[in-house]
Amino acid sequence: MARTLRNVAITSRTHVVLQRFIGLHAAHLDAAECTVPDGHSELSADERPCHERRYRDHRGRDHEDVARTAHAFAMRIETHANSIVGAMETVRVDRKDGIVTVTMSRPERKNAANVTMWTELLATFREVAASPDDRVMVLTGDGGEFCSGADLSGGGMRDEHGLARMRNINDVCLALARIPQPTIAKVRGVAVGAGCNMAFICDLVVASDNARFSEIFSKRGLSLDFGGAWVLPRRVGLHRAKELAFFADILSAAEVAEFGLVNRVVDDASLDVFVDKWASRLAAGPPIALAQTKKMLNSALDMTLEQALDAEAAAQTINFQSKDTVEAMLAFNEKREPRFTGK
Repeated sequence: MARTLRNVAITSRTHVVLQRFIGLHAAHLDAAECTVPDGHSELSADERPCHERRYRDHRGRDHEDVARTAHAFAMRIETHANSIVGAMETVRVDRKDGIVTVTMSRPERKNAANVTMWTELLATFREVAASPDDRVMVLTGDGGEFCSGADLSGGGMRDEHGLARMRNINDVCLALARIPQPTIAKVRGVAVGAGCNMAFICDLVVASDNARFSEIFSKRGLSLDFGGAWVLPRRVGLHRAKELAFFADILSAAEVAEFGLVNRVVDDASLDVFVDKWASRLAAGPPIALAQTKKMLNSALDMTLEQALDAEAAAQTINFQSKDTVEAMLAFNEKREPRFTGK
């Protein structure tokens, strides 16, 4: 005869957090019951062999520890149903109608990115990329500034080799570039160094007329980072990229627009409304088709014409099999706006 032992249950939302942070999955805890071998099923706790008593005590403590951990993580989870990013110190995430706004928030340092911010940006970008509910991402900064680059003051740095630190920052750049949804940089104030290239890595850049941009690195005795060596030649050509990188001048939004590095420059009072309109239009668009278009355009300079045509053919094949394309055709015939679902 087998006796059942009560397990510790955790919520379905919590198991994702446990799996991510401590390597446990709810299946390890939420099984309906576990059994004790028949030979010892009728023995009391004191009558069991010593090794079983020790196992039982240890197992009980483990369950208590896991339950406390699960509760702590559950309390830190964002209220958004699909969010697994806990409460953050330097990044704020707001969601509405398919638009996710990511705000860098260290206004006392003009949103300079320290170790904590890099870590939180990485988690946020990866979460947005995996979320079917996020149709477009707006990246911006708090306190009237975009981002003054990496925080070089040294505070909070981990005890690790400089190359390891740079690879961590590279992971953030790659996570931003790999987001399949359209991304918009909404730039007020300074966008310099890594902050400048963070804006340029986004798909679209809308700048306030008070924005200032600079590839500031050479004035700090540094070379380009956060993808500057990749993004600048693709945006403005090799010679103009070298001009921006060598001289490291601080440029106004109007000057950067002349280089072709921003899509629009608007007066500061109109910036939020303008970006909201663009984001709303993109959020209402077909997610599958837009993601494929983004991927093809980002790869365009590395493809031959034949490869580009093959990529277009493959993308259209996927589109024609989607419910969104059917909806678009129906909406056209019915003379109404389509309602895309990303399916």
